[in-house]
Amino acid sequence: MPKKERIVGVDLGTTKIAVIIAEVDNSELKIVGVGSTPSFGLKRGVIVNLEKAVDSIKKAVDEASRMAGFKVDACYAGISGSHVQGINAHSMIATSRTGGVISKRDIERVIEQAQAIALPLDREIIHAIPMEYIVDNERGIKDPVGMSGVKLEAEVHIVTAAITSAQNLFTALEKAGLNVKDLVLQPLASSYSVLQPDELDLGVCLLDIGGGTTDLAIFYDGAIRHSEVIPLGGEYITNDIAIGIRTPHRQAESIKKKYATLTLTSEEKQEEIKVPGIGGRTDRFIEKEKLYAIVQPRVHEILMITGEAIKKSGFYDVLAAGVVITGGVARLKGIDVLAEEVFNLPVKVGIPKEIGGLTDIILDPIYATGVGLILYGFEKKNQTIIRRTKGVGVLDALKKRFEEWYAKYF
Repeated sequence: MPKKERIVGVDLGTTKIAVIIAEVDNSELKIVGVGSTPSFGLKRGVIVNLEKAVDSIKKAVDEASRMAGFKVDACYAGISGSHVQGINAHSMIATSRTGGVISKRDIERVIEQAQAIALPLDREIIHAIPMEYIVDNERGIKDPVGMSGVKLEAEVHIVTAAITSAQNLFTALEKAGLNVKDLVLQPLASSYSVLQPDELDLGVCLLDIGGGTTDLAIFYDGAIRHSEVIPLGGEYITNDIAIGIRTPHRQAESIKKKYATLTLTSEEKQEEIKVPGIGGRTDRFIEKEKLYAIVQPRVHEILMITGEAIKKSGFYDVLAAGVVITGGVARLKGIDVLAEEVFNLPVKVGIPKEIGGLTDIILDPIYATGVGLILYGFEKKNQTIIRRTKGVGVLDALKKRFEEWYAKYF
């Protein structure tokens, strides 16, 4: 019996590491393993303690592998953090074939041309995603292969990252026993699992609000148009709870997950929440209204800052499908109602698509990136990924850039 193809997604978050394993069965995906463990050694998407990060990844991989019944050795990994930046670039080439028929090689050339931008030595391109092609001044073309034209242009969304941060992610994953097939921008991965084709066409903003960051991606006419990482997330809510009710961070996180809400009825205001005592002290009780008074202003602030970023992007007016919120903070009851008030746009909570297999486990906003990485890998497995350094894998390209940067400054 031939060995089934396996795809692994690793979501490296500030508060959790999620590993999802899928098998390809008759060209269909089936989730066979899910592992999720608390994240140590990462802060706002960046590794700050390599040893702790490796240990967290190993635990999540082992949990998913035990559920799947086999070990894995390669993965698609998400990348985030304030060091990740997205820019739009324009490129133009003359078609190479006789008669002006555009070939796949012309597509590669025009995207490579778009990547020929001046970058600091400490940065590298992670993605170069075509938004649209222009053939002899005719815009809005999605696939020009086979068309006739003498001039081919491309609008390309380019995502760059700090080479040291990306290299540390590679190192941590390799030490945990995983080869990295590709690094994927986390909101791009999440879009594969929570957005529908009509939303991508009409115009939609995806907000992946995780523990340390809020990842923003805007899609219009079927392509990503803007990406941004805002260094605010659920950890700030947890810290406010810890200070406001005087409890350790671990207990504050548990209370947030169990009781935090953004809508409060008159009956709920008087409900009491138990706060475990510290160091032998007796347990205390607080009213749910006090927790609401702590959580709501912080979430409102995160949404306000995010709303300003959406407006500054220049794409606010094309968001006919509104906003889709996913990630851990999307679990908060009433976040869609509050977000609609802030953004003045329709809002819904994004739940990963049903794939097959362990569907009941992954139908949760916290698994949006992990499931998206699986879907991304399934789509890209037979495609050649065009990169800044032609013919060189992303790991080799990152190592080369790191060596150049290190030689210059040290």
